[in-house]
Amino acid sequence: MIFSRDYIGYLARHTVKSLIDAKAIQTTKPKAVEERVYAGILEELSLEDRINEEVRVILDAYQDEMNRTGASYSEMFKKVKTELARKYKAVL
Repeated sequence: MIFSRDYIGYLARHTVKSLIDAKAIQTTKPKAVEERVYAGILEELSLEDRINEEVRVILDAYQDEMNRTGASYSEMFKKVKTELARKYKAVL
């Protein structure tokens, strides 16, 4: 993941505070809202990690074929990652 969990916590707290200050949301339990925002941010940021791992598994399965055809691992990684991102409707 590109950000530490501490930084994600900071982002969640700052986001909720900004939304409350702007009167975009009202809540009597800001800590509960912060936890949900934290979980949402963490889920979105970890999506790329999960996609990268799935790409590695796929390419490992086709490693022999890639060696025979001379396909570049990095090039195939980009192509498979793009397809998986499209499949999961992710913006990376």
